[in-house]
Amino acid sequence: MRRALEYLVTRILRSRLGLALGLAVVIIGIVGAARLVAGPGDDRPGLVGGTPGPISITDPAAGDDGLIATEEPSPRTSPGAPEPAEVARSFATAWLDHDVTAQEWQEGLRPLATDDLVEQLTGVDPVTVPADRITGELVVVPHNDSLVEVVVPVDSGELRLGLVAAEGRWRVDTVDWQRR
Repeated sequence: MRRALEYLVTRILRSRLGLALGLAVVIIGIVGAARLVAGPGDDRPGLVGGTPGPISITDPAAGDDGLIATEEPSPRTSPGAPEPAEVARSFATAWLDHDVTAQEWQEGLRPLATDDLVEQLTGVDPVTVPADRITGELVVVPHNDSLVEVVVPVDSGELRLGLVAAEGRWRVDTVDWQRR
């Protein structure tokens, strides 16, 4: 017995093959113990079976969001409500008004903006707005019938406004700034 143990320790475990076999036994032991601790497996199908139907994260009523447009989207406005360009011009004019208090400035933007944007603008000082006047024609870029982007050229760059139409009434939802 002693001779067999000595042979095992001095010859087999010191060789590469013995070391590989020893590691394999240890790994199999760890995996086996983990399976015993984890309990019975889950019988539900995994990713191999796939989902019962396609997963969609887009609004099917929002229009085509593909790269190749078959027709130019046309913004939809309720009768009597201002068009997106009018709302954007009014918002930009109020945005560029530096001669009011922060509270008056925010109240001037409130009827033209979504509640989320008004909340984001809380505490903004109109003096920090980096432009003074509109310098050109507004460019309306429709993405679908209820989402447009309006580019407003101003004296120090471009004011980019994202407008959404909730029930046909346009409101500014995002404001972005690009310097020249």
